[in-house]
Amino acid sequence: MKKHLISALSLALCLGLTACSGGGAAPSATPAPSESAAAAAGPVELHVFAAASLKEALTQIGENYKAVAPNVTLTFTFDSSGTLQKQIEEGAACDLFLSAAQKQMNALAEGKYIDEASRIDLLENKVVLAVPEGNPAGVSAFEDVNTDKVKMIALGNSDVPVGQYSEELYTSLGIWDAIQGKITFGSNVKEVTTWVGEGTVDCGVVYATDAHSAGLEIVAEADPALLTNKVVYPAAILSASTHADDARAFLDDLTAADSVAVFQSVGFAMAN
Repeated sequence: MKKHLISALSLALCLGLTACSGGGAAPSATPAPSESAAAAAGPVELHVFAAASLKEALTQIGENYKAVAPNVTLTFTFDSSGTLQKQIEEGAACDLFLSAAQKQMNALAEGKYIDEASRIDLLENKVVLAVPEGNPAGVSAFEDVNTDKVKMIALGNSDVPVGQYSEELYTSLGIWDAIQGKITFGSNVKEVTTWVGEGTVDCGVVYATDAHSAGLEIVAEADPALLTNKVVYPAAILSASTHADDARAFLDDLTAADSVAVFQSVGFAMAN
């Protein structure tokens, strides 16, 4: 009888201890703390091809972007839009392209090199006539190139948007053929700007933003009526981009308030 009582008491004690310990069920796992988006994102190198006239603005915006996306390294290539177009067509690594004219972007669109859905008109610029410090030749108008005042003028090559705008402008003025002997051609707008700044030419046709950045004097702005199209800078993500989402994020940042302020500080206007 005592043996049965002891056994019953032992069984009750075991059952009580089991109940207190939660029985045989496994305890629920405590979820690990989630990583932040910045920590979870791996390093990304984003290749951005941009017209030479965007160098100052995009360099500053790129510095600002480090705080927005610390995992993204922006690798810029600045050159004439025509040169960049050819490099893209030849297979150069590029995620985002910013052109100084629609012509080069249209050509890439026809070749299926860009994601058409991503394409936007980003900026507007002005074509201007700039002179060296002090304006020694006394140039005051585009037409002065066809007078004795000007011995040499710097223009962009025919594959450079600023060169194409220049040719159209002087053709509209009816003096393109007459000034051929006075033209020295630059491979991009920065080269033209440098020659004007150094005083190796009497004047040069550049963008207002480049004249502003180089501290050049602007003596004339091109009448929009003399140009077929506005000076618009389109941007688009490349179809072959392996970082399309990161390219989209940076493209979106280019229209954010801080970036707009940088563009406007060097003379750009946002495209309508």
